[in-house]
Amino acid sequence: MQAKRAQPNGTEQAGEILRQRSLRSPGLGFEACKRAVDIVAAIVGLVVLSPLMVFCGVWIKLMDGGPVLYKQWRVGRDGWLFNIYKFRTMSLDAERDGAQCATNCDPRVLRGCKWVRKCHADELPQLVNILLGQMSLVGPRPERPEIIEELRGDLPGIERRLAVTPGLTGLAQVRNGYSNDVEGMRRKLAYDLRYLRSRSLVKDMTLILETIPRVWDPTAC
Repeated sequence: MQAKRAQPNGTEQAGEILRQRSLRSPGLGFEACKRAVDIVAAIVGLVVLSPLMVFCGVWIKLMDGGPVLYKQWRVGRDGWLFNIYKFRTMSLDAERDGAQCATNCDPRVLRGCKWVRKCHADELPQLVNILLGQMSLVGPRPERPEIIEELRGDLPGIERRLAVTPGLTGLAQVRNGYSNDVEGMRRKLAYDLRYLRSRSLVKDMTLILETIPRVWDPTAC
C-alpha cells in the first residue's frame, strides 16, 4: 500500500496546517545537513546494531513463532501517512478491538519481551524509515492517525507538530519520557513546539547525546 495523506477534518484543521508554516525549517542548508546526518547515522546504526537486531528477531520468534516485524500507519510530515517498522512485542491479536495505547503491565506484551520495549530495541527497525526519508533522527515522535483524531478535541494545536519530519527521538522524549494520557500528551506537544521554534544542528546533536543515557526506560509499557 502506498503512502497517503491524512484527510483534513474541517476548516479548523486546515487552519492549523497553514499555521505550521511558522514552524518550518531554519533554511535549506539546515535541511540538507540534517538529511546527510540522518543517512550516515542510519547506515552506521544498522551496521553496528545488527547483532542486537538479529538477537531481538530470534528472541521474538522463539517467544511465539509469529512474525518478527510489523508495520503500522503513522502520521508524518504535512499529514502524509507512512508505515513505521518495529519489532513485534505484542500478541498477533493485540488490537482486535481497535487501536489502543499500551498500559502498565499490559497483558498483550509477549512473554519475555518487556525488556525489548524498555530498552527501546523494538524501535531499531525505524532506522530503515530514516533511510527512506520518512523519519529523522530528531523530531516529534510520529503518532497513529487514530490517536491524532482522538486528541484533536483536547489538543487543538496537535497538527502543528506535523510541520516537520517525525523523529526517532526528540525533546519530548528526553524531557517528558513515556506517557499516554491527555496531560502527558499536552506536555509532549508543548515540548515538540518548543523544539520546532528553535531547531539547529547543535541542538539535534545535544538531544541525541541526552537520549543515550535514557535508552533504558523503566516507565515504558
